[in-house]
Amino acid sequence: MATYQYRCTECGPFDVTRPIGQAPPEEPCARCGDPSRRVFTAPMLTRTPAALARALHAQEASAHEPRVVNAVPAARRTPTRPADPRHARLPKP
Repeated sequence: MATYQYRCTECGPFDVTRPIGQAPPEEPCARCGDPSRRVFTAPMLTRTPAALARALHAQEASAHEPRVVNAVPAARRTPTRPADPRHARLPKP
């Protein structure tokens, strides 16, 4: 379904949702019923965010070629240095 915009001379712009390619050049206004001409607007094109694109690509790749691993991945977390310098003097386990 696509959203098409029409402009009534009395009421202003309004939107109509129709299947793609089935929008007539004129549509009756939803408020007053007068014939309204179709307004040609730019298509709604957006770019997929990078994180979502990576997730979709990984999902698509795993559907056909699942990754096989031989071992559990190593932890990626590095220990952080404590904010309080007195912690350095505490006994180590």
